[in-house]
Amino acid sequence: MDSSDYNPTPHVIPEGENATPLEVVGGDCTATEKLIIIMCGLPATGKTHIGNRIARYVSFFLDIQTKIFNVGDYRRELFGASLPAEFFDHSNKENMAKREQACDAALSDLVDYMKQDGVRVGILDSTNSSRKRRAHIRHVLQKENKLKCKIIVLESVVDKKEVIEQNVRFIKRNAPDYEGKDEKEAMEDFHKRREMYMNVYEPVDESDGSHIKVINNQTFVVHNTGGYLPQKVVHFVMNLHSHPRVFYLSRHGQSEYNLLGKIGGDAGLTDAGLEYARRLAVFANDVVGKQVIKDDETGEEKKVSRPARLWTSTLRRTKETAQFIKKEVITTQKWDNGEELEWIQFQGRTRRNLDELYAGVCDGLTYAEIAEKFPEEFQRRQEDKLTYRYPRGESYMDVTLRLETIVLDIERTREPILIVGHQGIHRLLYAYFMGLPRDQAPFVSIPLNTVIELTPHAYGCDEKRYVLLSKEELLKDGQDEPVTSMPMKEMAENTQKKSSG
Repeated sequence: MDSSDYNPTPHVIPEGENATPLEVVGGDCTATEKLIIIMCGLPATGKTHIGNRIARYVSFFLDIQTKIFNVGDYRRELFGASLPAEFFDHSNKENMAKREQACDAALSDLVDYMKQDGVRVGILDSTNSSRKRRAHIRHVLQKENKLKCKIIVLESVVDKKEVIEQNVRFIKRNAPDYEGKDEKEAMEDFHKRREMYMNVYEPVDESDGSHIKVINNQTFVVHNTGGYLPQKVVHFVMNLHSHPRVFYLSRHGQSEYNLLGKIGGDAGLTDAGLEYARRLAVFANDVVGKQVIKDDETGEEKKVSRPARLWTSTLRRTKETAQFIKKEVITTQKWDNGEELEWIQFQGRTRRNLDELYAGVCDGLTYAEIAEKFPEEFQRRQEDKLTYRYPRGESYMDVTLRLETIVLDIERTREPILIVGHQGIHRLLYAYFMGLPRDQAPFVSIPLNTVIELTPHAYGCDEKRYVLLSKEELLKDGQDEPVTSMPMKEMAENTQKKSSG
């Protein structure tokens, strides 16, 4: 029977047959809801880090257009980056006027941005240290009747000396204000700047309206904050911390299906895959599970063990890749509450959400067989890899949904994590942390036999790649995924160059 006989008026989604409805991520319930977040807090409390993480999460997982307006960027553009700490003296009226000029310029651009169709979230990143300044910002936003935005003040409070010092050292290394400056001078200048703000700082309270107060990334005060978007932000922020962290992405070793060019399945490893697994175990012990510490008195450096985690998918090839990694008890780990316990190094955690994108009826086929058996499906995938869904299978969009909980776990975890997963999974994780648009994720280069080290921070994410088994050591790696056709081909090639360069 022809489908037109029993379904003459089918439900057709605009993204095309077997595609993922884009509104699955974001949801119709928020299509008109707009949110402005006003960051607040002393320097070295992680405001920029929190703001950037929120923007990344909202845009990638909720598919909501978001932009940060950093007042420091406006100040540097107007008055230069090399400004002494005295510039931030609140008793200096001339400099205060300049700083207010930078803030108002950022605020004006924020208002213009939020007026645009399709724009949903804007973030004003600054110290906003006084109630007067915060009241002025709220007044400007509220008088713009067309905005109809919810406004939340997000205050970051850090009163632990060791955390402040850690943040100051990071800012000295990465902040644009101190680029190329002497380390000692930069540290002294920043501490003076921070003291200038401390002299006039007024904590957020109920007079600031809806607000979220984050205290040492341990205590959270949420006041009069309701609605879908604000609650998503609250939940996300409660998973963040500002401690330095690093994690490692590794595909499984070469599988029997890789060798044959088949996709999906649950095959075991080839001999080459097992060799990679052995080398990965050495890497895990020597790199992931170790850190270099420096003796303050002698300056001598030495490697010591550090607690590390291991995650795999439920599929055979990832578990076999992790099988040689040693799981031994190391020195006790002390938590924030003072509790001490023995740490089992690389105690494996198997996670269903890390399983490879499911190819449905195409599972176990080569791309050539898919082109022959399902030519229309093959062409649809070539035209739009992001939203294309295999018949009875998944799309990259579907996988994005189940990776949200994984990302939240990565965001809140402090120990290094070695994630042994799959190409499709790591493409999305890499794109999220490296700040790539979602539509570029399906084209990221995630080769076999390579570990990708990612170090997220307030101003982006650093990357380093380790090749543990070269292609010259393999007779065939089976990586013959077809180059996506136009109009996506150029995007695919550019993304692969960026992620492999």
